Amino acid sequence: MSTPHLPRQLTRTRRFTLGAPTRFTVAPDGSRVLFLRSRAGDDPVGCLWALDPATGAERLLADPAELLGGAADEVPEEERIRRERARQQASGITDYATDTATQAAAFALSGQLWVVDTASGAVRQLPARQPVVDPRPSPDGRHIAYVSGGALRVIGTDGSEDRAVAAPDPEDGPDVFFGLPEHVASESMGRHRAYWWAPGGDRLLTTRVDNRKVLLWYLSDPADPAKPPRTMRYPQVGTANAEVTLWIADLAGNRTEVRWDRAGFEYVATAGWDAHGPFAAVLSRDQRTLRVLAVDPADGATGLLSERTDERWVELLVPGVPARTATGLLVDYLDRDETRHLSVGGTPVTPEGLQVHEVLAVDGETVLFVAATEPTERHLWSYRPGEGVRQLTEQPGVHSGVLRGDTLVRTTRTLDRPGSRTTVHRAAEDGRPEPGGPTPVEITSHAQRPLLELRVERAAVGPRRLRTHLFLPSWHGPGDAPLPVLVDPYAGPAMQKVLAEQSSHTFVSQWFAEQGFAVLVTDGAGTPGRGPRWEKEIFGDLIGPVLDDQVAALHATAERHPELDLDRVGIRGWSFSGMLAAAAVLRRPDVFHAAVAGAPLTDQRLYDACWKERFLGQPDRYPEHYETSSLLADAPELSRPLLLMHGLADDNVFVASTLQLSSALLAAGRPHEVLPLSGMTHASPTDDTFARLLGHQLEFLQRHLAGRTDGVPGRDERVG
Repeated sequence: MSTPHLPRQLTRTRRFTLGAPTRFTVAPDGSRVLFLRSRAGDDPVGCLWALDPATGAERLLADPAELLGGAADEVPEEERIRRERARQQASGITDYATDTATQAAAFALSGQLWVVDTASGAVRQLPARQPVVDPRPSPDGRHIAYVSGGALRVIGTDGSEDRAVAAPDPEDGPDVFFGLPEHVASESMGRHRAYWWAPGGDRLLTTRVDNRKVLLWYLSDPADPAKPPRTMRYPQVGTANAEVTLWIADLAGNRTEVRWDRAGFEYVATAGWDAHGPFAAVLSRDQRTLRVLAVDPADGATGLLSERTDERWVELLVPGVPARTATGLLVDYLDRDETRHLSVGGTPVTPEGLQVHEVLAVDGETVLFVAATEPTERHLWSYRPGEGVRQLTEQPGVHSGVLRGDTLVRTTRTLDRPGSRTTVHRAAEDGRPEPGGPTPVEITSHAQRPLLELRVERAAVGPRRLRTHLFLPSWHGPGDAPLPVLVDPYAGPAMQKVLAEQSSHTFVSQWFAEQGFAVLVTDGAGTPGRGPRWEKEIFGDLIGPVLDDQVAALHATAERHPELDLDRVGIRGWSFSGMLAAAAVLRRPDVFHAAVAGAPLTDQRLYDACWKERFLGQPDRYPEHYETSSLLADAPELSRPLLLMHGLADDNVFVASTLQLSSALLAAGRPHEVLPLSGMTHASPTDDTFARLLGHQLEFLQRHLAGRTDGVPGRDERVG
């Protein structure tokens, strides 16, 4: 099978996300569904569309090319940072928000504010102060709030009365701002919002961020010595965080501060404003106690709705909670031993073994959520008091959705077909389409089909039943020569790679397989999907338990597949798995014979406080945790080939991490290779650099594992 063009296709299609519908909003009466989609699978410009579920007809509501008259989309720095934190790689319209009736949709484009009448399709640019970031209409559709120049502003939907409702004092400087999340909120807590409208549209709840006590770090471009370094406030492990406060602002600019024990609870994990009033979830610095607070909008006083504690850490990455039903019951999650339950009104409502991953919608008393008993799958479920929980999807795969009234938008990804399938179901009781109801309408996807097919085996191996994917070359058969092995995990607490879906990760693994490797992907200790006890096995040691599971899965898989050559084992990774790859050759050279480590964090103290203190504790109390999880002291032990790669513009894992390990290796007299990537951030590049990076990794692995630099079966031209 010819595969050389897959890396370029991954770049050109932004990992097959372009052309696929996303970001669905359902009108209250189900008369229309809004969504974003580019015109083709290689078109990066997102457009806003509307679907009529009754007829299946689509309307183009907003096309950036038309609105900008063919001019390039000039992305403001605040918006660039927002997209980087949200891992958005498209351009054009990348996000939007609507009023309650879904009559008005607002979005930012090239720093300008635009509003669409979704019924008529009329689009207008409003004379808002530029640049505009994160615009959101009021629930009644009369105003649009947005952030510009560090201030939260409001403008009438008719373009009148543009004014600041929450602005920093002039002497505060650029390190104080309203309405945008601080670094750790969007990078480490999953909170990408920082203001919320009151249901009546007359007030807003907003954060105020004061970064002045946060360390100042610098990002320079060594390829351009005349260019001054970019400065940023970075809350390093063990140092001061941003000071985040909450305020209630009315449309006249009057503000009331929300009061809670900020000394004991310095993180604002999430917040919101529903029919029962404003609320906030606040977290202690050691992340062992989280409180959900009701806020009195009159004076900012707070009252306790719930409190959760954990001797290791309280999990924050459960999207959609806390929330409240129409009758005021608190929707949240509850960890009990090995199961993460959905809780309503403080009571767990899901059975043992069903792991809750996300709450998608709370509509009246109905809760739509994602949960599964099998770690590699994600299914839609609904809950309603008196009726309990109901499973809405059966097909093995990864399912998600949006529910409003009697309309369910359901998106499904499976391992036996590429891309996603999105269908709109009417007359959906509790989210489950009624038998004999209207025929579901499918929203067209223009995403490209991958240039290769998967040859993947799913398994649960060893005593711990570690979930694995094994990718083999399409051309390899019984009796063929044994294959060198490439271990290709992520393996960190932020995500799973072993899921019952075709994703960009699976195709990268298959591409390496086509070049002559058996590629093994394993989700082990600390990864999501196996419950709270499993997730917290990594407390105090981010490397040991994870590396042990990778080795165990490798050996268990080789017992079942004698075609795996355990005398030639490589490992590759980026970010967490980049750290793991470096650790593999440093600590287990008996198992791993070469490693490619991209953007590895080699000293845990070089990361932000919120993320690392969650797993390792505070460094002054647990210094041994940081030593155990650091790679710098292991440098003299290197005896295997190691390639280090790092983006010089990375503001997530700073290049200092790679440079410090390289210096330690050099001081110990240990040869290694370093590939600096000028101008590249932590995210995957969106140009041919990605393809060339894969090609460079391939050449390195073939040189050290296969003993060759010429092609192998299935590979007929160089990449890049």
